[in-house]
Amino acid sequence: MTTFLISGASVAGPALAYWLQRFSHTATVIEKAPAPRPGGYAVDFRGASLDVLDRMGLRAAVEARATRMGGMDYVNESGKVVARTSETAFSGELEVLRGDLVEILYDATRDGVEYVFSDSITRLSEDADGVLVEFERGAPRRFDLVIGADGLHSTVRRLAFGPEQDFRHDLGYAVSVATVPNHLDLDHTGRLLSLPGKTVGAYSARGNTEAKALFYFATDTSKASKSPAVDRRDTAAQRQLVEDTFTGIGWEVPRLLSELRVADDFYFDSISQIKLDSYSRGRIALVGDAGYCASPLSGMGTSLGIVGAYVLAGELQAALTDAKDRRADDVAHRPGSTPAAAHLRAFAAYDAVMRPFVAACQKQAVDGARWFIPGSRAFLALRNLTFRLMPYLPWRKLIDELPLKVGNAVELKQYEARRPLPAVPPR
Repeated sequence: MTTFLISGASVAGPALAYWLQRFSHTATVIEKAPAPRPGGYAVDFRGASLDVLDRMGLRAAVEARATRMGGMDYVNESGKVVARTSETAFSGELEVLRGDLVEILYDATRDGVEYVFSDSITRLSEDADGVLVEFERGAPRRFDLVIGADGLHSTVRRLAFGPEQDFRHDLGYAVSVATVPNHLDLDHTGRLLSLPGKTVGAYSARGNTEAKALFYFATDTSKASKSPAVDRRDTAAQRQLVEDTFTGIGWEVPRLLSELRVADDFYFDSISQIKLDSYSRGRIALVGDAGYCASPLSGMGTSLGIVGAYVLAGELQAALTDAKDRRADDVAHRPGSTPAAAHLRAFAAYDAVMRPFVAACQKQAVDGARWFIPGSRAFLALRNLTFRLMPYLPWRKLIDELPLKVGNAVELKQYEARRPLPAVPPR
């Protein structure tokens, strides 16, 4: 039995832990937060990720929490609707709030997976027999393999691969999200206002009882770094930057800004991608945003994490089983030890499967950015005209199907699980 340490208890980490326990491995998930994190904006499932949800037996549970969002309206500063998008453009084939998805995955794994909250990794020391891991609070422990599922600002990636700036590619935008009252009386829909370099608005959530406010804006692309000039740990400075950027804009923006000031789930970050030559080094690998963040503009972050977790666990299981069955020379016969070359073969196979899928998802983010955050009034007018004409365009179905095509840009193998599906009833 191989022992795994997974850093991160958001989506990719628990999804990987789910499959590892199904394959009869021992998984420990460490998370710096004191509990599974609630809140967050809506996340989408498209294409292959839905197949993975089916194989996990969790699709019904996710569908029970679906946002069931319709299309989104674009308005001008007077509040007049100037364009409308289809529901699939923003919500994919299935949409759920990130916090609800985290809860579903946690419920599906908590009985068979060790969760350690309020702690984080400080040092990784790899040798021939495994990885010695040191923690901020807990005593050092040894694991066969360590997986970083700790997001865009991954600690595991920094410790094992190098500084974040070596792999993070900023797209020249920032995003802020917070939960606010649904004072617009949005009914399973949303309204957005776009100005050159800015898109702001809100969409309803939790059966229209609340809303999620969104603030997207272009950063200073004249500088060497396209990331916003604010410390990502300085929440006060982040709130001020958002307010400074959107002050003076009409429509409902002043009220959204006032609600953003007091929101207790304020989120802010750069719109960035992670690009690596390899998703693994030795006995350490990365999954989800830690290894190949495509950015929120891709609409594929959750799909990448869910699919990546399935592929990584499946390839590890296939390689370890094959090595054991053939009694290969590289298999160590000590109880609990990891076949040295087996995990390397698994990581290489994982990389080969995921890399084309990652490339397609990252390209979609780059291509879509100029449509979601137009850079000029001329392109803004063109975008709005295109959306208004969309229902009458002969190729409209092809345009709607483009995100689905990206979502299916990966071929899923069937990996053999040893344990039955967990019982996770829909809520």
